[in-house]
Amino acid sequence: MTKQINTKICVSILGTLSFVFSAVAQNKEWSLQECLQHAIENNISIKQSELDIEQADIDRKDAIGALLPSLNLRGDNTWNTGLTQNVVTGVLQTQTTRNSSYSVNVGVTLFDGLRNYRQINRAKLATLASQYSQEKIEDDIALFVANGYLQVLTNKENLKVIESQHEITLQQIDRTKQLVDTGVLPMGDLLEIEATSADELRRIAQAQNDVRISLVSLAQTLLVKDYENFDIEDKNYNIPTNEILLLDAQEVLDRAKKERYEIKIAEENKKIAEENIKIARGAYLPTLGGFFNYNTRESGAGQILSGGLDPNAPTQQIGVVETTGDPVVTPNFTIREGNPLPFFDQLSQNDGTSYGFSLQVPVFNGFATRNNVKRSRIAAERAAYQLEQSKLDLESNVYQAFLDAKGSAKAYDAAVVAVKAQEQAYQYAKDRYDVGLINAFDFSQSKFRLENAQSTAVSAKFNYIFRLKVIELYFGVPVEDIQL
Repeated sequence: MTKQINTKICVSILGTLSFVFSAVAQNKEWSLQECLQHAIENNISIKQSELDIEQADIDRKDAIGALLPSLNLRGDNTWNTGLTQNVVTGVLQTQTTRNSSYSVNVGVTLFDGLRNYRQINRAKLATLASQYSQEKIEDDIALFVANGYLQVLTNKENLKVIESQHEITLQQIDRTKQLVDTGVLPMGDLLEIEATSADELRRIAQAQNDVRISLVSLAQTLLVKDYENFDIEDKNYNIPTNEILLLDAQEVLDRAKKERYEIKIAEENKKIAEENIKIARGAYLPTLGGFFNYNTRESGAGQILSGGLDPNAPTQQIGVVETTGDPVVTPNFTIREGNPLPFFDQLSQNDGTSYGFSLQVPVFNGFATRNNVKRSRIAAERAAYQLEQSKLDLESNVYQAFLDAKGSAKAYDAAVVAVKAQEQAYQYAKDRYDVGLINAFDFSQSKFRLENAQSTAVSAKFNYIFRLKVIELYFGVPVEDIQL
């Protein structure tokens, strides 16, 4: 009985802990760093770039393997049935024979215009370019995720502004009812305030929907499937320090040219194109190779054995003496077919080797080599232009980001001043409304202007934060160090 009770208690405790852990997992609030890390680990584009790196590494191993000798083994075993030549007697006869042959071939390229060495260098450059491409994708994803994260925060703050204003409206409805009951304000003012409350409820629903949509969008970016329980940290985010804006734009640009992967990728692509020219020109030169071949064979046919003198005809005439006419005879031995020689004895007796060099000199191939060289030169010029274009684009992007950041800083400062001014105007309108000096419509307009100013300040704040993050990435701040 006690054992059953203890079992029930354990099951109950485990069930409770499972529920608690499930609730904790569902209520997890993601920080920006967690979002960035999750995106980098799971993003499909990054996984594809990892495959590009693996492919480049395989190409490098192919180029190294081309410098090594080739070794091939071959073995054949055949059966012939019917009228075939007896490999022992050389006579055609109807039979079934088995023959086998074996060979070892070794080949090595001694010189091919240094194309194999160029291929190794090219493969190394391609691997480095693939790694830079992956780093660039991570930076792009970081900006995309940060923008989505800040969009959620903006929508949440806007929702808070509307909800806060609605709380004030509800309080104002109670206050207006009292003033209407005492005859200070007409019934129309109460209806106006109630209409404002209803409109705020509509905008709250819209703002809640905006928050939900932005959360789903961010979850999809992170490949998180649990949309319903996905949420981010909801805390007070302050404007980060903006020392980076105190730098000269040229300083940020010089740092970006050294750190940004756009330039590094373009530089590696230019080097790859130049290496391709050298590889193509290598086809003008002769190709020298060496080879070695060892072969042997074996047969299942029996060997020819002597059976001694033929008792019926011990001699046989093979001619006559020209001067005397006397017959010329030779012993007449009988021949019989014995068992085949042992397998390894045949391999030893029938083996042979061949070795030497092969030289191939290109003379004319329909202008293919010359045209390949020209194509490679055109590709190299295009890569050089792309490098210059990348530098120009980076310069334009850096200066644009700098101007955007400074402009957003001014916009945020102006929005803060506007909020303070609207707060004072709203308080002034409220005081006048409470004593009946303005009507409900004018009061609602004052409150609406305050709400707009607060929403504008929220948007300006997070836009300013995002612009600062862009500058940080251009300045070379690693993704893992990006903070709000």
